[in-house]
Amino acid sequence: MRTYGEGCPAAHALDLVGERWSLLIVRELLLGPKRFTDLRSGLHGASANVLSQRLRELESAGVIGKRRLPPPAASKVYELTEWGRELEGAIVLLLRWGARSAAFPLDAPMGADALILSMRSLFMPQAAQGFDAAFELWVGDRPFIAEIIDAQLILAPGRPEHPHAVIRTDAETLKRLTLGGRSLDVSMHAGRVTVQGDQAMAERFLGMFRLPEPAAASAGAV
Repeated sequence: MRTYGEGCPAAHALDLVGERWSLLIVRELLLGPKRFTDLRSGLHGASANVLSQRLRELESAGVIGKRRLPPPAASKVYELTEWGRELEGAIVLLLRWGARSAAFPLDAPMGADALILSMRSLFMPQAAQGFDAAFELWVGDRPFIAEIIDAQLILAPGRPEHPHAVIRTDAETLKRLTLGGRSLDVSMHAGRVTVQGDQAMAERFLGMFRLPEPAAASAGAV
């Protein structure tokens, strides 16, 4: 493994997770354990060989571990260690920082986990004042709990007991509805999203996420 050879904690951290795909593997595991095939589907462009190598490196560094699920699944999954989960704050900061880039590629593909974490990071509490609600959000075949309580967002894998609405869509459409400002009516008319329950509440919920204003290109110029 390459190293910066510095006695600096930041340099050492980059020695451990600074290789291409490493932090994105961490991102993919923040919402729970995954099989190798699940990781590949969420990491567009990562070859099987490179992904295997990064997993070995992260496991050796103590960032991730692996275990075998009990029958009937009996699959091997990768998961973050307790120390590895401490990287969540760094991932959140990178999400917010990257979203301020004027060159942010909104049209590029984004997996479900990356989108859910981005929604967590770009949620606007001021838009949720006085709005307590629960939604069952399906991204492809994966259900997520989306709850607003006291202007705070809870967004995690699972299904709420009594949702005000059930929203079903794909990752690309959800990205456009939240980060891209696309109209819910337009997406429903196109057959890209369905809403069962209170459509007005679902529309308000989807409007609580927004990309920040891009950083000024001249900032810091002398």
